[in-house]
Amino acid sequence: MQAALADLGSVSYRNAWDLQKFLQAEQIEGRRGPCVLFVEHPPVITIGRRGNNDDVVAPRKVLERRGIEVTETDRGGEVTYHGPGQLVVYPLLNVQALKLGLHEYMRALEEVIIRTVSDFGLKGYRVDGRTGVWVGREKICALGIRVRRWWTIHGLALNVSTDLNHFGMIVPCGIRDRGVTSLARILEDACPSMNEVRNAVRHHFAEVFCLEFVQADPDPLLELIPGLSA
Repeated sequence: MQAALADLGSVSYRNAWDLQKFLQAEQIEGRRGPCVLFVEHPPVITIGRRGNNDDVVAPRKVLERRGIEVTETDRGGEVTYHGPGQLVVYPLLNVQALKLGLHEYMRALEEVIIRTVSDFGLKGYRVDGRTGVWVGREKICALGIRVRRWWTIHGLALNVSTDLNHFGMIVPCGIRDRGVTSLARILEDACPSMNEVRNAVRHHFAEVFCLEFVQADPDPLLELIPGLSA
């Protein structure tokens, strides 16, 4: 199966969410095929459908001073943080066409990241009853999705060189007994570049989901955003 792959660069969370909903509506209507978006976000805390505002522990005035937005969203999961140095992947795929149940789809996303961190010498693993990927006792990748008529939006966020101090402003994913980590924290000077990580994720995503990626020009997609966010 072919899928378009577009690297959108730095895009606000709200604009990326609006774009995903627009593209998903086109997919449902049969006017667009599968696609995967790579993005980075300016600092933002997102509260998922199972999220609790109490898990945003920093006062809102502190967040405002630091330029960190707080947004409620329709993805699954609880509270998480996105920011520069974090690779966010938004797959807009038809799970029925892929012959995957939702549980299998989530495990496949985790598998992409487990294989990716393995490329850089790390052993990633799953924790029973919790989504995401862990290295040691700390979470390196968070997941959250939403599905409408078999088409997915939202996805995963892999910490590459993210400012981990910002996770101290929340209870990440409602988890209080484990921390959050990044490739940069573990690998230090040997941390791969964001481009190297993107290439690894692209390779393993195609491998796990049996996709053939076609590189898409991001500009036509980015041009859709102003009208969506007006």
